[in-house]
Amino acid sequence: MAAAKAAGLLPWLIPSYSAATYSSSPLFSVAVKLPGRGRGRKAEKDVSVSVAFNPSGNFDISAFDSHDDSDKVEPPMPPTTGRYEVVIDNDSIQRLDLTPFQTATGITTPSSADPRGYLDRTIGFTINYRREDAGDPRELSEYPDIRLWFLRLDAMYPWLPLLLDWRAGELARYAAMLVPHQMSLRMGVVFNPEALELFVMTKVFVVYPWLKRHRVPKPRLKTTDMARMLGFGIGDQLFDLIDQ
Repeated sequence: MAAAKAAGLLPWLIPSYSAATYSSSPLFSVAVKLPGRGRGRKAEKDVSVSVAFNPSGNFDISAFDSHDDSDKVEPPMPPTTGRYEVVIDNDSIQRLDLTPFQTATGITTPSSADPRGYLDRTIGFTINYRREDAGDPRELSEYPDIRLWFLRLDAMYPWLPLLLDWRAGELARYAAMLVPHQMSLRMGVVFNPEALELFVMTKVFVVYPWLKRHRVPKPRLKTTDMARMLGFGIGDQLFDLIDQ
């Protein structure tokens, strides 16, 4: 109730599905999936909103369709050739050691990174994590210690999502490390929609000024592309407000 009230008062600041649906020129829009619990008209009346996309970053926006779990998401594309590869293991994860990232990328401090040197080559992660129980079915993004490592990384380098290897699914996996979600055999990562909205908006407010500060061409387009990979659209009006 509180979230809905806030979205009604400040639809451009805390975007919601209702704002994206009814506004004629939204500052921010979101594609959503409305899975029904039944079929036909009954399903249309009884729906819950979730945000889903597969590891390739493709959004699943079909509504009220009946699928079985045999219709699995497609695997991501191969990693970008020559990307910066960050390799982490149990030791670096448990010590919250960011040295593997700093060594692989050459980014030692937040101020030392120039986005122009990473946008084309991109950054990816190899996670060599030894499970205590070999039969543990959890995905890597469901382990608290791995998520904590990525949380520290994101706090240190908040603009990092822009530089990741999107086509290989790195942005999707990175978001899964930081945003509450569930795993679906058919849909891949299914995020908590409000948490994903706040994550995307935070990154927009960080990435856009950072690109402008480094005089990177077309900062609005690059920021919009990042948000679109997570299923969101950003209007020029929002960038105009940031520029004021």
